[in-house]
Amino acid sequence: MLKQRLITAIILIPIFVLLVLKLPTNAFNVLTFIFVLLGAWEWSTLMEVKSTLKKLIYPAILLFVLPASVYLRIFPLLIVTAVWWVSTLLLMAGFPENSERFGKGVFVRSLMGLFVLVPCWRAINFIRAEYGPMVLLFLFVLIWGADSGAYFAGKKWGKRKLAPSISPGKTWEGLSGALMTTFFIVIFVFFFAKTPTRFWSAILLLSFITVIFSVIGDLFESLLKRKAGVKDSGVLVPGHGGVLDRIDSLTAAAPIFALGAILIGKIFY
Repeated sequence: MLKQRLITAIILIPIFVLLVLKLPTNAFNVLTFIFVLLGAWEWSTLMEVKSTLKKLIYPAILLFVLPASVYLRIFPLLIVTAVWWVSTLLLMAGFPENSERFGKGVFVRSLMGLFVLVPCWRAINFIRAEYGPMVLLFLFVLIWGADSGAYFAGKKWGKRKLAPSISPGKTWEGLSGALMTTFFIVIFVFFFAKTPTRFWSAILLLSFITVIFSVIGDLFESLLKRKAGVKDSGVLVPGHGGVLDRIDSLTAAAPIFALGAILIGKIFY
């Protein structure tokens, strides 16, 4: 499995980086739109919709909701999204005792999907348009690096379970590895990009918070997969599961990163 994951990553990451850096804005927005629609298709599985025909309904809804969301002001949307993810964390802290609060009904899960998918799409496109492709790439590198750091630190030293009732494989040692990797990535970027020192503490803090929320996004999808009785959200990416399995961390991390970038701008400019 690890070998297949590495081969897939080696092939797809350079292509993805090229698309992030070189695609025109409108083309990139369309590309992310397609990915989110694929994620909406897989979300139907987490809603425990069995019929293939009925699974088309949720992506069809997102087909209209996503374009409509561009009329929402980005800052209030990100504030509401941050509150949503903090609330989700508090709910997950009581899992499985409060399992019923995550809802068995299709309607409740569909609303959850809107909070997960729509702000993520808006945040990714906002970051690229407002701050440039390199800043968006920095966000992706943060998440990729943290994920790798967590995996290898967890494999080597992992003993204390982070959330055993949700994702038994995650450990506090793995989280520490993720944060340590984040630190080194950010320090490297500071020197490589010649970032003014007045931004260092704010960017480092935002990077740590972003990575922590990326773990929350990952855990939330793991929880819903556990409730739906599935191992992966899909099979689109060989060795990596489905689209949601690849963007679960990003669903929480991107809005938080975008919100933090706006706040840093308000403070320092």
